[in-house]
Amino acid sequence: MGTITAAVATAPGVDFSLEQLQLDEPREDEVLVRISGVGICHSDIAAREQQLPVSLPAVLGHEGAGVIEKVGNGVTNLSPGDHVVLSFLSCGECDTCNGGQPSYCLQGFLPQNFACMRPDGSKTIQRDGEGISSNFFGQSSFGTYAIANASNAIKVRNDAPIELLGPLGCGIQTGAGSIMKALACEAGSSLLITGGGAVGLAAVMAGAVQACANIIVSEPHAARRELALSLGATHVIDPTTGTRLHEAVRAILPGGVDYGFDTSARQDVIEGIVNSMRPAGTIGLVGIPADNPNISFDVITLLALGLNIVGITEGNADPATFIPEMVDLYMEGRFPLDKLCKTYDLEQINEAVAEHAQGLCVKPVLVP
Repeated sequence: MGTITAAVATAPGVDFSLEQLQLDEPREDEVLVRISGVGICHSDIAAREQQLPVSLPAVLGHEGAGVIEKVGNGVTNLSPGDHVVLSFLSCGECDTCNGGQPSYCLQGFLPQNFACMRPDGSKTIQRDGEGISSNFFGQSSFGTYAIANASNAIKVRNDAPIELLGPLGCGIQTGAGSIMKALACEAGSSLLITGGGAVGLAAVMAGAVQACANIIVSEPHAARRELALSLGATHVIDPTTGTRLHEAVRAILPGGVDYGFDTSARQDVIEGIVNSMRPAGTIGLVGIPADNPNISFDVITLLALGLNIVGITEGNADPATFIPEMVDLYMEGRFPLDKLCKTYDLEQINEAVAEHAQGLCVKPVLVP
């Protein structure tokens, strides 16, 4: 392929550096994608900060979308000119992959998406003649071009705005899939969402698609509470007022909620959800704890109420079918992804990261 421009993570706490790097040609089962837009996800920053097992220096980025320019000799389902959203990598052959749950691939989500190399140990990107960590989530899309595996390049309709679709590959898929697939909230049910970031707001939009009767969002930022209401939330809660979460929820629905969905990974927040639930309700967890991964539960409460606690990766969704479904919903005006996105030039990546950390944007999208 030759030279690309990409953002490189070099050390924790250090800004991304824009560099000229060398990208491989696509191998037999790979495709070359010209990146039109790539979302910045919490996992990208967690990897740079070494909260996730990624070796630095690295080209990160795992919410890429763009246009295929070249395909490997063994690729039969994709062609140059196809618009694709890049998602996570799975083997595509094991029982869980064939059963429509590739995020629980028997070869392991972490080794396939965080090893930052091909299965044979080679790297897709070179820096000064040496391979660096790449193939992050099977793509490393913080750049002008990326190599992806044909299995995690999902073809989408050409009339959708491809530069905005990248977040469907991870964060938006996680939020929406959790409500529509993992929890499968029924029409008329009640849903509590804690956290109004991109994942939580995607869950709001999905709750509206599912025709949930009550969608309650707890979020400290006033602008995000207002955004949640515009996306379909029926009630919002400001958790900074001092009122305990379950008290605020039960002031709205005295009997509690059918479903809880947490994006915060905070002990106090999850306790509040538990105390907000109706008997036999289900709580979905997707948040990654910043420090201590251990969260405890009051087992007596869980037993007495018959609560289900569900861990969810990538919304339990199959990207091959769910990403095109979300694109269709967007084009029908039922899933307004664009309301979450703010675009930046690739060269503005550090500004985008800073504004996201300050809560000034929900989903930053880099446009090379």
